[in-house]
Amino acid sequence: MALDRRAELGAFLRSRRARLRPDDLGLPDHGGRRRVPGLRREELALLAGVSVDHYVRLEQGRTLHFSDAVLDAVARALRLDPTERAHLHRLARPSSGTAPASPQEVRPGLRRLLDQAGDVPGYILGRNLDVLAWNPAASALLTDFGALPPRERNLARLIFLDPRLRDLYVDWRGKAGDVVAFLRLDASRRPDDPATTALVEELSALSADFRTLWAEHRLKDKTHGRYIYRHPVVGDLELGFETLRLPDDPDQVFIAHTVEPGSPSETALRRLASTAAGR
Repeated sequence: MALDRRAELGAFLRSRRARLRPDDLGLPDHGGRRRVPGLRREELALLAGVSVDHYVRLEQGRTLHFSDAVLDAVARALRLDPTERAHLHRLARPSSGTAPASPQEVRPGLRRLLDQAGDVPGYILGRNLDVLAWNPAASALLTDFGALPPRERNLARLIFLDPRLRDLYVDWRGKAGDVVAFLRLDASRRPDDPATTALVEELSALSADFRTLWAEHRLKDKTHGRYIYRHPVVGDLELGFETLRLPDDPDQVFIAHTVEPGSPSETALRRLASTAAGR
C-alpha cells in the first residue's frame, strides 16, 4: 500500500535525518564514510535523549505506541517545523480504523459565493485535491472543469497528467512541488482512505515527476501565495491566492485569486473574465 503508516513514518524520519549534518548541531564528526547523508540514528537518539533502540523501533515502525514526550523530543532533534511536527504525531499513532468517507457536497451558499465573485477566479477543493466547485473565471484561468469527467476534476491529476496545465505555469515545477506537498499533508490525515492510496498509486505509475517529488516527503499547507501564469488567451499574469478552510468541514478549502490593483495582470484578468462571460 502506497500509504502504509509504518512505511510512511520510517521514510519521513529518514528524509529528515538526511538533511541534518553533525557539525550543524554541535556533534563531533569522527570521520569515516557515511553510508547515507545526514545524521546517523545513534546521533539522532543522542540529541533526542532517547535510547538508540527506542529510536530505531520508532523509525522502523515496530510499534506505533510512543509518548508525546518522545515524539516531541525527536521533533526537536530533527528541527521539525510545526507542520512537520503534527505530521510526525499523526503517523506515530495507531490507526483508528475509520469508516470510508462519504461523498463530499458543497453547500448552496458557497456555490452562490463562487458565482457572485465576478472576475475573481475561485474554486473549492475537497479531499485528495478533488475540485468540487468552481466559477467561470476559474475555468477560464485553469481549465474547463465542467467539460471534464468527474474523476478527472482533481488538481493533482491535472497538474501532472494534463500538458495544458504544465504549460500554464511559468514555474511548473514549483507549482507541482506545492501540490505534492499539500497532497501528502492531506493524505496523512486519512492514511487508511483507499481513494487516497489509489490516487497516489495512479500518479506514481503515470508520472516520473510525481514519483520524484513524492519521495521527497515535503509537507506544505495551502494558505496563500502567488503564481505566474502564461495563459494562451491573455498572456502572462501574476495572481496571488488566499485559502480559507471551512470551519464546519475542514476537508474543504475555498481558494480565491487576487491581483494587484492597477497592474497589467489586473487588465489581463479582466480581459479573461470578459472572454469567459462572452462580453
